[in-house]
Amino acid sequence: MQSVLDSRSLLISTAVGLITFQSSPALSESDLFIAYPPDNHQTQSETIFFIGSASNDTEVYINNTLVERSKSGHFAPVFPLKIGENQFRIRSEDKTIQLTINRRENLQPAPSDLGFIADSLSPARDLSLLPSENVCFKAIATPGSQVSVELAGQSIPLFSQQQPVSLPANNAVLTENNDPITTDNPGKYEGCATFEQTGELGKPRYVANLGGKQVKQDANGTIQVLNPDQLKTIEVIAQAGVARTGPGTHYSRLTPLPQRTRATVVGRDGEWLKLGYGGWIKEKETRTFSGYTPSHSFIRSVNYRQKSNETEIIFPLEVPVPVTIIQNPKHFRLILHNVTAQTDTIRLDDDPVIQILNWQQTQPQQVTYNFFLKSEQQWGYDLKYEDSRLILTLRHPPKMTGKSLQGKTILIDPGHGGAELGARGPNGIPEKTINLIISRLLTQELRQRGAVVHLTREGDEAVSLQERAALIQQLKPTIALSIHYNALPDSGDPIKTKGVSTFWYHPQAHNLAIFLQDYLVKNLNRESAGVFWNNLALTRPHIAPSVLLELGFMINPDEFEWITNTQAQKKLASTLAEGINAWFSSDPVQK
Repeated sequence: MQSVLDSRSLLISTAVGLITFQSSPALSESDLFIAYPPDNHQTQSETIFFIGSASNDTEVYINNTLVERSKSGHFAPVFPLKIGENQFRIRSEDKTIQLTINRRENLQPAPSDLGFIADSLSPARDLSLLPSENVCFKAIATPGSQVSVELAGQSIPLFSQQQPVSLPANNAVLTENNDPITTDNPGKYEGCATFEQTGELGKPRYVANLGGKQVKQDANGTIQVLNPDQLKTIEVIAQAGVARTGPGTHYSRLTPLPQRTRATVVGRDGEWLKLGYGGWIKEKETRTFSGYTPSHSFIRSVNYRQKSNETEIIFPLEVPVPVTIIQNPKHFRLILHNVTAQTDTIRLDDDPVIQILNWQQTQPQQVTYNFFLKSEQQWGYDLKYEDSRLILTLRHPPKMTGKSLQGKTILIDPGHGGAELGARGPNGIPEKTINLIISRLLTQELRQRGAVVHLTREGDEAVSLQERAALIQQLKPTIALSIHYNALPDSGDPIKTKGVSTFWYHPQAHNLAIFLQDYLVKNLNRESAGVFWNNLALTRPHIAPSVLLELGFMINPDEFEWITNTQAQKKLASTLAEGINAWFSSDPVQK
């Protein structure tokens, strides 16, 4: 997603993270042009790269250092940054561009005078939890001081955390620099406690003592201990409730909760609710029941019905309960939470997808249904509630027709569009334009081979990620491909980074991702930038094998020339279509 920062720059999202590019149009080839970074750019990286272009008969200097360029005059040098303000002067002949880059501290510095960093005190938001549940208090305070927390008649000591380890962002793996970082932050304090009494405990009061002086400060959030006999029940009102491992979008996703799912609320952290089965969900995706509403169910018989291209398994329940899906080759598991099995009868005739279905009561309130499949290649699933009946749909494999794509429906998603530019090349060409060019060429190639092709956008219009994912759900294509070109976080090196990469999320997309990656690298003689499991909006659709392709790096000066070459674009589209056809011809159903 993107948002306009000011008239000169905008924030865009690539598969590797957030990166800002100047939004002014590219200048003529004879002029000096800087696509990235924008003036007054903020970063925590130790380095910064400059993506730009100038006439190839001139020289370009950055802070009096001569910059190496590609044949067409593009450049992407990397420069170190010191903490604070960094000034850069980019010069070509009589034109000069002045940029200020601000490098921020990775850690909050401890206060020099006795006291606390205000926004370091936890909880920052109102917190609810069960009796005897551990709650940890954290603060950044003056080094060497004695720190404690006063709450509900207790004085909880906090201890200095010497040389704590922090983890880099997820996108650090794309620059092969994701090792834990040891930091020296003597002002970081932490301690934990439990509380038995129920009710509102109020705001924790932090106390720091040093040299006979004392400072006290309250946290922003209050703490409440819930009565286990008076817990609320919620129902998911979103089409698919986003469940996570913790209270925030930086926590990993769990299996989405189908609309109508009911669960008991056992905790809260601000706008996030902790559900009894372990997942967290935003309160706005739910509604609260008044009075007593059960969230536990028994399950007895299980039925099924076979349709022309899919199998439905029907699980009759007393109430809609939370679910978890786990997929492995030849094994699909459906876990029902807050359920006790009384199952003695399951109907399952000979099925195109399922070999055997059995179940286990794996925990006192958790039942696992095990689907042993006939093929390692799965073709997608759907999950929904009809009243209190859970309907699991498993798609059948498509009919294989030799070396033709006849009968295959393929969705092509040209990434970005409209005001969302995507990454930008050294001369200012936006990724959205290249994505659409390749998608149109690929569409022609696939249709010539007999495929039915749909695009998420036909021109330069804005289509939200939700709309793109919804189109995949609606069309139920045989496969879905999202076309992109890549960029890097500030810590990367554009000159040393190039090549094709593929991204997948659900196991049904893994074989397709590996096959296309190898096929493109071999037949186009391109470098491989890797295959990644990644939680992206266009890899998350589970109704079909969905793969996101990053076909090169817009910010690499040499690769950018290949990306924008019209003959190379035609060959890429043709080769990708051949790869898709070859994957189907390899008969993945039999694997």
